[in-house]
Amino acid sequence: MTSEKSTETEPENHTIPLQGDKASFQFRCHPGVSCYLNCCHKLELRLYPYDILCLKEKLGCSSGEFLERYTRLGLGSHPYFPAVMLNMVESNDAPCPFLNDAGCSVYVDRPSACRTYPLERGVEKAGPNAPLKSHYSVVHHSYCKGHEEENSYTVRQWKREQRLDSFNLINDLWAEVDAFFASDPWMGEGHAGPRQQLAFMVCYNIDAFRAYCNENQLTKHLKVNRELRRRIERDDAELLKFGFDWLRQVLKT
Repeated sequence: MTSEKSTETEPENHTIPLQGDKASFQFRCHPGVSCYLNCCHKLELRLYPYDILCLKEKLGCSSGEFLERYTRLGLGSHPYFPAVMLNMVESNDAPCPFLNDAGCSVYVDRPSACRTYPLERGVEKAGPNAPLKSHYSVVHHSYCKGHEEENSYTVRQWKREQRLDSFNLINDLWAEVDAFFASDPWMGEGHAGPRQQLAFMVCYNIDAFRAYCNENQLTKHLKVNRELRRRIERDDAELLKFGFDWLRQVLKT
């Protein structure tokens, strides 16, 4: 399936579902298009846990510093856990804080939503024990002229070029955790109670969770094997995956 250019009969902003990884769409973004970097202004951009790992590493700051300087809380996908939103610069055109004269200053480590665009990715499950299945749509915004360029991609090619696989892998794990949070496992403590604050730390403040993990010797108490323990000790992504599993155990008790 190949996406079509906007016509007068189509809405200004619309999405077209793509049927599988072989489906194709037309798009190219480069400095020569008249709308270049327009999409980097006035955003409501949700950050996922892995996005923050990559960005704080790129910026050379702690996850706590990153959260304080660049983010705010917003509405999540359900009422029981907030989303982390990227703050735009406070000015009339409200640019992304990582935008400079040359373009995106964090491009290699840019967030999932930026990396996936002009596609949107959704995930769903057929049942409680079924694996997650992903699906893509191509998004047409009225301002975006990239769809008028002649380049064509399949979904598979786009995922490879944008290095999406590692992001999708951990974002799928996060989707499972967020679905669990939607069951309201907070034991009636309400917003920002101790269990919810613990969950927020694990998911978004990986440096604080590492300190907590070391202080409480979590990997030793849970009898994590030596090789996995070593990976957790040196890799924030492995610690995050461990934290997701640990959280579900803690919140079920």
